[in-house]
Amino acid sequence: MCSSSNSIIQTQKLVDQLRIEASMERFKISLTAADLVQYCQEHRRSDPLITGISASSNPFKDKKSCVLL
Repeated sequence: MCSSSNSIIQTQKLVDQLRIEASMERFKISLTAADLVQYCQEHRRSDPLITGISASSNPFKDKKSCVLL
C-alpha cells in the first residue's frame, strides 16, 4: 500500500509541474533570439569572455609562482 501511495504522490507532483509549465507564457524563438543578439552586442565591451580579464584584477590568478628544484 505504501508504494501505491508514493506512486500517487509522484504522479500528482508531475501533474502539478506540467500544469505550471503549460500555463507559462511562450515567446517565439525569432523574437527571443533577436533580443539576445541585441543584448550581447550592447554588453560586449564589458564581457570578460570577449575582452579578457586583466592580470591585476583576476581573483583566480595564482599568488605564488611555481619553483622547480
